[in-house]
Amino acid sequence: MRLWTLHPKYLDPPGLVALWRESLLARAVLRGETRGYRQHPQLQRFRQHATPLLAINAYLSAVHAESVVRGYSFDHSKIGPVRRIAAIDATTGQLAHEWQHLLQKLASRNPALHAQWHALARQECHPLFRLRKGPVEPWERHA
Repeated sequence: MRLWTLHPKYLDPPGLVALWRESLLARAVLRGETRGYRQHPQLQRFRQHATPLLAINAYLSAVHAESVVRGYSFDHSKIGPVRRIAAIDATTGQLAHEWQHLLQKLASRNPALHAQWHALARQECHPLFRLRKGPVEPWERHA
């Protein structure tokens, strides 16, 4: 499961579809609807939010918005209520780590998109997150 801190606009088509599916799985986990992935480290930042379900709904809403821009037909009814909520802090180190991880994926999976993004000096984070200086998050699994 990868719940990207990066803005979903950087993902290739398979990456965006996977993010949608994995975010829906994360929502099911947070709602107690599945036994798998309950201890997944990427869910920590959602669980630490004052309103975890609204946080994952906000996350899904931004993924859905990117799908609309691309002309995809992700089912908006699967998201649940979306409200204005407090942003989740994310670190510059985490964003940089994910950027390198994504570039590695794109280099083999989508060379054209890799060529488009590889020299980008500054990346945007997902709208749910508020960027602050800091290292890679402690919950990140290092390969």
